[in-house]
Amino acid sequence: MKPALPLLRGSETCPSGVSYAFTTRLGGVSVGPLATLNLARTAGDTDSAVVENWRRVAAAMQVSVEQVALLTQVHGCDVARVVAPAGPLDVVAVADAAVCTEPGVLLTVRVADCVPVLFYAPGGVAVAHAGWRGAAGDIVTKTALALAEATGQPMSSVRAWVGPCIGAESYETGPEVVDALVSSGVDRSVAGPPGPWEREHADVRAVVDVQLRRLGVCVEHIRRDTATDDTLFSYRGDNGVTGRLAGVIVLRA
Repeated sequence: MKPALPLLRGSETCPSGVSYAFTTRLGGVSVGPLATLNLARTAGDTDSAVVENWRRVAAAMQVSVEQVALLTQVHGCDVARVVAPAGPLDVVAVADAAVCTEPGVLLTVRVADCVPVLFYAPGGVAVAHAGWRGAAGDIVTKTALALAEATGQPMSSVRAWVGPCIGAESYETGPEVVDALVSSGVDRSVAGPPGPWEREHADVRAVVDVQLRRLGVCVEHIRRDTATDDTLFSYRGDNGVTGRLAGVIVLRA
């Protein structure tokens, strides 16, 4: 019997109508720099390894791999509506967020430093990929609003789980990134927190948190820094040669 995957979840009780998790880099079959649970078809990995990795994630979420719905993420702010998987590990949309009201579809979002956000409201689920461009474009607000509209629920019924991502201490960047985050309506002290560093640092997680809370969304964080945690993939920490983590969520019948 294969060992259970070390999936990450929050400490608060999960509603009965949904299951969610964030993967680590552990528990898969990929080798080399992408070892072991790489969840993206990238150079340096085999298709058979990625398929097996997804089979393990799907099994851990008590669905089949045929129920996995993947996005091609492009650092934009489009929110797709998903009604069914396209096929075993086929892409359902080119978008950085998606909403689904159909039970049994495993919505996914893949990251290696960006902020993965999973959403639930009675009757639907959603995912969002918030890099600094997505956060500057307020993608999480657009996703939460789309989920509330699709389910007919008030924003007070929407829950969000924010997964592992690069922390502010690790995210040294230029002023243009912090300026873009501030343009979304977030204070500069949040987007580019002061610290003992010479160049500016960006806190995309904090920006996403502000954007969600000002909507009235209930937010829980899994606070792990991808750049410093060796159980997680990190594009920056691994110098660009790395695998992909995933946030996954499924509406139960």
